[in-house]
Amino acid sequence: MKNERLMNKLQPGAIPKITTKGGGFALRENVSQFCNAAHKYGVPDNELFQTVDLFEKKNIPQVTMAIHALGRYAQKNGYQGPVLGVKLAEENKREFSEEQLRAGSAVIGLQAGYNKGANQSGIAFGTSRHM
Repeated sequence: MKNERLMNKLQPGAIPKITTKGGGFALRENVSQFCNAAHKYGVPDNELFQTVDLFEKKNIPQVTMAIHALGRYAQKNGYQGPVLGVKLAEENKREFSEEQLRAGSAVIGLQAGYNKGANQSGIAFGTSRHM
């Protein structure tokens, strides 16, 4: 029931009717409505959970991941209150001139294997330690 109220704080009217009484089926409907509202808010399907994951404690880590994902998307969508989780990455597109691209192609990166003459000579793995 708290998750449904959370969604209505983030996006007013996202869940119009929250069931507070009734059996398990009625309460499961609340969880289903929360997941649908979170999806509409922007949380991807692969980060959401199924109702049984929470209700029957089948996959609590997935439920936790969904709550953290909702926190990320709340920040992205401009929520100004307390935050949960890391901020969702934003695109940082860069434009380089032809001169900058040519200058970069002349640089030998460390992944190419050159490190100012440093090497691994003298390192011996698997030899016995003499005492």
